[in-house]
Amino acid sequence: MTKHLVVVAGNIGAGKTSLTERIGTRLGWWTGYESVADNPYLSDFYADMRSWAFHLQVFFLGHRADQYLEAAHDPRSAILDRSIFEDFHIFARALNHMGNVDERDYLAYKRLFDLVVESLPRPGLLIYLKAPVEVLMERIRRRARNMETGITIEYLSLLDSFYDEWLGAFDLCPVLTIRTDNLDFVHQAGHLDTVVERIQDKLAGKEVMDLRGS
Repeated sequence: MTKHLVVVAGNIGAGKTSLTERIGTRLGWWTGYESVADNPYLSDFYADMRSWAFHLQVFFLGHRADQYLEAAHDPRSAILDRSIFEDFHIFARALNHMGNVDERDYLAYKRLFDLVVESLPRPGLLIYLKAPVEVLMERIRRRARNMETGITIEYLSLLDSFYDEWLGAFDLCPVLTIRTDNLDFVHQAGHLDTVVERIQDKLAGKEVMDLRGS
């Protein structure tokens, strides 16, 4: 069987972990998840973003590169619940934009990011999960993670605009966009079937329409 390396991208609350879990279970793929519970910088970052933003970004870059290589070397197909590319194009950029990472550190991070990414194999597919900012905000409120209490609709809107810009120029691999506000692949088996079918068709090189939900 052909091995595939798939990365999932999307704003906070878009459904990346839920999709990764279900695709891994359904297809028997290796799964990789964002380091949250064992992240040594995350709580410090949310308490004082300006002091810890650069440290957090460097940690995430190393973690994701290591995870990416593990996925690439595993004989199974693999799916990762956030792409390494978002580290710079979305989150480091946002931190710089908000003044939490100054220009000197931002450029140093970009140099390191470019060197790391150049050494990695290209993914076979990027799945972009998208939902309106108001929907994302409500999901974040419902899951009630302590570390996410400071997330604002303005911050999510900023990230959303960066996603649009980044993906407008993204050409490393095919992209499948899935709207998750009207598509419930967590509770509706038929919706998950549709998502799996679109992913498999896209990996097979077929012309596939983005999923817009109902």
